[in-house]
Amino acid sequence: MTTLAEPRHAAPASEPPKVRMRRQWDKKLYWIATHSVGIAMGVIFMLPILFVFLTAVMSSDQALSSNFWPKEWHFENFIEVFEKAPLLQYFGNSMLYSTLATVGALVSAIPAAYALSKLKFRGQNLFFMLTVAAMMLPPQVTVVPLYDLWVRLGFTGTLIPLIAPYFFFDAFSIFLLRQFFLTIPKDYLEAAKIDGCNEFKAMVKVLIPMAKPGIAATAMFCFLFTWNDYFGPLLYTGETRDSWPLSLAIASFRGMHHVEWNLTMAATALIMLPVIVLFVFAQKSFVKGITFTGVKG
Repeated sequence: MTTLAEPRHAAPASEPPKVRMRRQWDKKLYWIATHSVGIAMGVIFMLPILFVFLTAVMSSDQALSSNFWPKEWHFENFIEVFEKAPLLQYFGNSMLYSTLATVGALVSAIPAAYALSKLKFRGQNLFFMLTVAAMMLPPQVTVVPLYDLWVRLGFTGTLIPLIAPYFFFDAFSIFLLRQFFLTIPKDYLEAAKIDGCNEFKAMVKVLIPMAKPGIAATAMFCFLFTWNDYFGPLLYTGETRDSWPLSLAIASFRGMHHVEWNLTMAATALIMLPVIVLFVFAQKSFVKGITFTGVKG
């Protein structure tokens, strides 16, 4: 009867305490050395968030000083911001804008990405190149004709000009999904078609369930972009305060309240919270979707 051999570097039972502590310390140093780059990047990315939180709980006078650590902790600042501005209304506008835009991007991008990745038709490469070119096109180039269109339709001052384009075309979402769909073998779709599925059913019942990580990553990219979007809301809702999302409201918050940086940072921390929570719960699908995207092309 064979027995499992002990690990090569296992410490003997009679090892002195000092040697054992030294061995444990060496393991910790080895872990720090192998993860040093990740630790350094984590610290760099966490410093701005820490600065925002510490400033948010300062008094108004200390927020303008050179002190980085609060002398007194004013957690009531997070309540006061709701008294200074209708943040709940702005939060609702941001959620409406980001949610509908994300849904629209997926509804329009999934069929387009399916056609560019799984179907064969004349001009397929041309359409893909046009999609890539649209990604490179600065939004400022199309501002004037699009703004003129929405003025003629009478939709300026609302969120419609910001949401509606996502239901028709979003180049980045199409590109990202197309690259992920290429990693899914065509054999599954062909088997579904043999069983009687048409192209639409094969896409809905076979491709979409297998592409959940890529769809989740695309949805998160779209949600984060629209949540942080400032230029679009400023252009179309700048004169209509009731339609402002949080990105536009926080910029005006500084001017309305004489640059009270502690309240501004408190509002900023509250705006960041939903995005952080979303990423924490969806990070596995996000990382998996990004990992597989671009494997084939």
